[in-house]
Amino acid sequence: MAPDGGASDDLLSRVKQGDEQALAELFSTHRERLRRMVHFRLDPRLYGRLDADDILQQAYLDATKRIGHFHGDASASFFVWLRLIVTQTLIDVHRQHLGAQMRDAGREIAERGARYSQTTSFSLAANLLGTLTSPTLAARREELAKLLRDTLEEMDPIDREVLALRHFEELSNSEVAEELDIEQKAASIRYVRALRRLKVILAELPGLTEIFRSGI
Repeated sequence: MAPDGGASDDLLSRVKQGDEQALAELFSTHRERLRRMVHFRLDPRLYGRLDADDILQQAYLDATKRIGHFHGDASASFFVWLRLIVTQTLIDVHRQHLGAQMRDAGREIAERGARYSQTTSFSLAANLLGTLTSPTLAARREELAKLLRDTLEEMDPIDREVLALRHFEELSNSEVAEELDIEQKAASIRYVRALRRLKVILAELPGLTEIFRSGI
């Protein structure tokens, strides 16, 4: 599959030359995927206070300022470049709105050249618990969230990030490999391992069997 799902070589070439109209067209192409990322990564405390489209608009403005930094080769994904900009925009938004309350939102650490967020376990827990339907379980959401986050923190950080990127943000295996700077084969193996581990976690934690039965 061509990088960026067949995005025009002409548009990518124009972006490299600083053409903001080409950037706007490509950003529009990836907008829904980027919106899915924002929904997954946004701190739950900001639900209802911030709109994903507002964050994406700010990210687009940030991208126009950084357009001169995109020098992707034939194997590079323009989407991954955009995603990095949206990630930074989210970090700034969390800092602005949460300040001292921020739980290191979006803080990134480097290991073997990979980029991954220390807060992925929070996003995973929030999205998994969002599937709860029973009033009893919903009432225990905070207790379950802490249990789930603590257990997810025990996973290998890169495995956890691969799980988030593949299963929840729906990146392709090649995009995950590029994002985390690992081999595609390694990304695939880590995804299978992480998904298997998640199923064990959901099956073993008390009160979470309803999520396990949902078919994750």
